[in-house]
Parts: sequence; structure tokens; C-alpha cells
Amino acid sequence: MPDDLSLPPVEALREAQRLLDADRPFHAHEVLEAAWKAAPEAERELWRGLAQVAVGITHVRRGNPRGAKALLERAADRIEPYGTEDTPYGVDVPGIVAEARSLAEKAAEGSDIPVRVRLCATRDQRDV
Repeated sequence: MPDDLSLPPVEALREAQRLLDADRPFHAHEVLEAAWKAAPEAERELWRGLAQVAVGITHVRRGNPRGAKALLERAADRIEPYGTEDTPYGVDVPGIVAEARSLAEKAAEGSDIPVRVRLCATRDQRDV
């Protein structure tokens, strides 16, 4: 990922989803982190939380359950307040929060964890 990556929000979500689907969560984190740093103040914690979900999945993949649990719980806490009908860009806040909390719990148990995070609620929004 280039250090100066700058994508519009919908494109950032699309690229991050593509990377998550390709099991490249650290790269998805980089895309989401760039969006977080460029986001308007009102959206920053949403993007920061999304980036933390991706890096939490990275910790799951690297066998660091303690780091995964901490990051995924923090991410869910950051994202949850955005779960209104006006959620920006169609981000599936309830789905991501539920998946992050579930992954955090499974990571803490040391369970084998299939990860399937969907950033947007509908296929139409993911494919925009």
C-alpha cells in the first residue's frame, strides 16, 4: 500500500472488503487507516474502528489471541455509536459489531476462527 493512499470513502470500503475477502486483513487495515486519517471529524472513530477490526483479524491470523481480543473489543466499542439509520456509506454497523465481539470471544478461547466480515450491509452497497 502506498503511504499516500487516498481513496474516496466508498472506494476505500470496496478495496478493504476485497482485501478482507482475499484474507489480507493487514492490507485492509492500511486502506481503512488512510480513510480514517482523511475522514471528517464526525466519521473518524468509525473509520478508526474499522481499521482496528482489520488489524484485530491480523492478530487472529498471527496467533495472538490477547491482541486480537483487545483490538476487536475496542473496535466494536468505537463503531457501535454509528449504528443509526444514518450510518455513513452503508456500513453494516450492527453486523460488524456482532462479528467483532464474536471474534474477540473466540480468540480469547483459542478457538479455530473462520473470519467473514462484511463491511457493508447489502451487496449493492459493497459493489458500488
